[in-house]
Amino acid sequence: MQGHKAQGAQGQLDMEGALTARDRVGIQDFVLLDTHTSETAFLGNLKKRFSEDLIYTYIGTLLVSVNPYKELDIYSKKQMDIYMGVNFFELPPHIYALADNAYHTMMAEANNHFILISGESGAGKTEASKKILQYYAVSCPSTTLLDSVRDRMLVSNPVLEAFGNAKTLKNDNSSRFGKYMDIQFDIQGDAVGGHILSYLLEKSRVVHQNHGERNFHIFYQLVEGGEEDLLHQLGLESNCQHYSYLVQDECANVTSINDKNDWKTVRNALSVIDFDESDIQHLFGIIASVLHLGNVQFEADSKGYATLNKNTELRWVSTVLSPFTVDHAIYARNALAKAIYGRTFTWLVNKINDSMENKEPSRKTVIGLLDIYGFEVFYVNSFEQFCINYCNEKLQQLFIQLTLKSEQEEYEAEGIGWEPVQFFNNKIICDLVEEKHRGIISVLDEECLRPGEATDFTFLEKLEEKMGSHPHFITHKLSDKKIRKTLDRGDFRLLHYAGEVTYCVVGFIDKNNDMLYRNIKDVNKLLGDSTTDPRPSSLLGLTDILMSKEPWYVRCLKSNESKQPGRFDDVLVRHQVKYLGLMEHLRVRRAGFAYRRRYELFLQRYKPLCPATWPHWRGVAAEGVEVLVQHLGYLPDEYKMGRTKIFIRHPRTLFATEDAFEVCKHKLASRIQAQYKGYRQKGEFRRQKEAATKIETCWRGVQARKEKERRQWAVKVIKKFIKGYMTRGEAKTTDNSEYLAFVRQNYLNRLKDNLPKTVLDKISWLTPPPVLTEASAILRQLHMRVMVTRYVRGITAQQKAQLQLKGITSVIFKDKKDSYPQSVSQPFVDTRISEQDINMKVLQMIRHERIKYSVPVVKYDRNGFKPRPRQLILTQTAAYVVDEAKIKQKVQYTTLKGVSVSTLSDSIIIFHIASEDVKQKGDLVIQCDHLFEVLTKLSVVANKQSAINVVQGSISFQIQAGKEGIVDFSSGQESMVYKDKNGHLMVVRSFVNSRLREAWVCMLV
Repeated sequence: MQGHKAQGAQGQLDMEGALTARDRVGIQDFVLLDTHTSETAFLGNLKKRFSEDLIYTYIGTLLVSVNPYKELDIYSKKQMDIYMGVNFFELPPHIYALADNAYHTMMAEANNHFILISGESGAGKTEASKKILQYYAVSCPSTTLLDSVRDRMLVSNPVLEAFGNAKTLKNDNSSRFGKYMDIQFDIQGDAVGGHILSYLLEKSRVVHQNHGERNFHIFYQLVEGGEEDLLHQLGLESNCQHYSYLVQDECANVTSINDKNDWKTVRNALSVIDFDESDIQHLFGIIASVLHLGNVQFEADSKGYATLNKNTELRWVSTVLSPFTVDHAIYARNALAKAIYGRTFTWLVNKINDSMENKEPSRKTVIGLLDIYGFEVFYVNSFEQFCINYCNEKLQQLFIQLTLKSEQEEYEAEGIGWEPVQFFNNKIICDLVEEKHRGIISVLDEECLRPGEATDFTFLEKLEEKMGSHPHFITHKLSDKKIRKTLDRGDFRLLHYAGEVTYCVVGFIDKNNDMLYRNIKDVNKLLGDSTTDPRPSSLLGLTDILMSKEPWYVRCLKSNESKQPGRFDDVLVRHQVKYLGLMEHLRVRRAGFAYRRRYELFLQRYKPLCPATWPHWRGVAAEGVEVLVQHLGYLPDEYKMGRTKIFIRHPRTLFATEDAFEVCKHKLASRIQAQYKGYRQKGEFRRQKEAATKIETCWRGVQARKEKERRQWAVKVIKKFIKGYMTRGEAKTTDNSEYLAFVRQNYLNRLKDNLPKTVLDKISWLTPPPVLTEASAILRQLHMRVMVTRYVRGITAQQKAQLQLKGITSVIFKDKKDSYPQSVSQPFVDTRISEQDINMKVLQMIRHERIKYSVPVVKYDRNGFKPRPRQLILTQTAAYVVDEAKIKQKVQYTTLKGVSVSTLSDSIIIFHIASEDVKQKGDLVIQCDHLFEVLTKLSVVANKQSAINVVQGSISFQIQAGKEGIVDFSSGQESMVYKDKNGHLMVVRSFVNSRLREAWVCMLV
């Protein structure tokens, strides 16, 4: 089953096979890194894989994950199927591989396991835990009950993120608490329940946030996304700026966070987890009360005691807080807010646990998921960072212990001698923090409990007194001059396994107390028992839980601080590699042998390298491996033979073996391929020859019989066709009926493929045979109707108007004026001059008349025929000749006797105007490039179609009353208009236009 799935993983390489691509994509397991002690080589391999979008790398069974800050197509259902049931090193590193092997190891050994996910904020810890949960949700058996359990596990994430996550400077969705989730499986491997433990909730964030950071998500989700009725019921407004606890950070609204959508997700999740409406109302009521509490303000009375500055705000608080100063009252208010939120978070976790609880008494195994803060080093490190870093110090101690233990157990099981491993033992740092009566925690507790006034600085003095000689503890007082410059008087520095961290003691006493003042304790009792101890001692139970389980590790790294895809910050990654202890873990894994494999798997892969083991080894696998390595020339100190596995000390030995196998594989493939092809070809040739002989015999017989039948049929058809042809002119008889039918069908088939395409095609209709003359005429009429109908239905209103105008133009000019055929294909436009291009004064003068059409023209003076550019404007009642802002001539349509144009291809138009007064202007002579368009528009507007004349020869016109002028027309080498010697206006059109006209006419014909 495993082998089948592995073969189906297209594009994937197994671990050994990927070694041949190590120069390009790096090595998939750092244990196989030849220079394993070099941090530079470690980072180089990590960077090489990151550049190829390979974000996962192994250190043995530890998984290193680098956040790519972009979506990768490696988390689909198909990818899950590839990794299900496959051996850990059989496919490239992936979080699915780790999750699957943890599950199958748990099922095989019937013991408990946990997966520790660590890394700093923004490294992808929360996403990694989600991917593991999603994998188990898909890969485990499915029933209605189990689906319900898995749904609750999955939707618990957005709820806990809303109440326990916040935006920080490094991450918009930073977990501000540690979460340990047990996934419970029954004996069949079904996920049947779950349980969550929370640690180190950063309650101080409720009342204080650093600049650029936000409070917990739920506050903003409630205010921004809450329904109007709910907000009204809780006394809230939909504006974060109105609440003191939400505006300290000055970034209540963040573009990358959609609080309204997240609110809907949380509400849906609460219903899936079986929160009833009453629980939800109470939960959000408490969250709202924290916001209201943050808005409570105090003033000092005459005695200096705190009083409320508004009578409308919680009058009873004055009694509870009296006789506090204002500073003490604010401190008590904040302490109450933190206590309320902390207990609410604990209640929420317990409620989720109740919904996932499996109460069946049957035996169960678990896989735990631990998602906790990574090592934190800020510019100012306070009590929270001290707790977090101590937690990581303990986890590192546990990590090294369990890793050494698993390595030693494997060596002992295989009978290989265990060699002591040199590594940094951080027990000295853990003791410095947790040792009874001497550790920092004990000193802090004593200082909080002793009588008298205890301050942060008296606590620091006690630390200097008790551990002044400790090599991992430094203060301003205890340091030399050089180090003293880097420390303030209120600082102390611890030398952690991951490096130096300087802590500011300000706030240590208050945060360690984490209790309410005096009378507030009475209120506290109303809220229930005290919350979980926020100090590091609360982690001791977590250590016990982890020690009882088998470990798996995921180490998450940030590739850069700016969250840019594809960017690898060497300095930042080097820092994380150091404080996550990855080099330490690699040294432990490489202390003895870099590579180990079961005899069967090693022999199966590399047996082609030795003639004695190829193609089959008949004996015991261990003996076959011994023969193989001897043939390969392994030196005695390069390998050891265990009970079930071979151990190889140096990666270069494995690389040489893999490179030799890669060369051998191609040679073997070629030889096998050649032999197989020869064998197949010989057999195929024999089969084909025999088959060909049989087919030829059968085929010849079949063809001969078919040929005989075809010839007989052909004789009958030819006889009948000849008889039909001979009697085709007679009445229909038995002899000619088929022939006539053939003639009809043949004609109709040819006609179908040669029908006229346009209504203008009058000559391409096929000539019918005599028997189909009448039918052909009917079909021709029907086809013409169809084409006409189709054409009419296809034209638009605009095209229809164009056709109507073109029809008028045709009536006036067709077969009369030479240039008419060229104008047919040119569409008419509504106007040639827009109103914006007509002078405003002219528009004012003709404002009572609607402009129908405008066009630029050239007007020729009546005396001298000098050309002048003008605008011709046609209105409802008159035609105007305009020169910029002046109306040069107005021609009333009632006075327009006629319009004359020549038969040639010129563009001269002559308007004949009725005039009896000598002083009045005479006829109008203009030249227009759009002659057909102008006259067609004029004929429509003025209703003067009959007045437009196409005149052959010269045209006479009235210069003024009683005085006549003549326009002569002719053809020449080039077009021109000029005053001839005889005083006439001479219009010459070139011969080219005449030839074009003849060509156009020929084409139309």
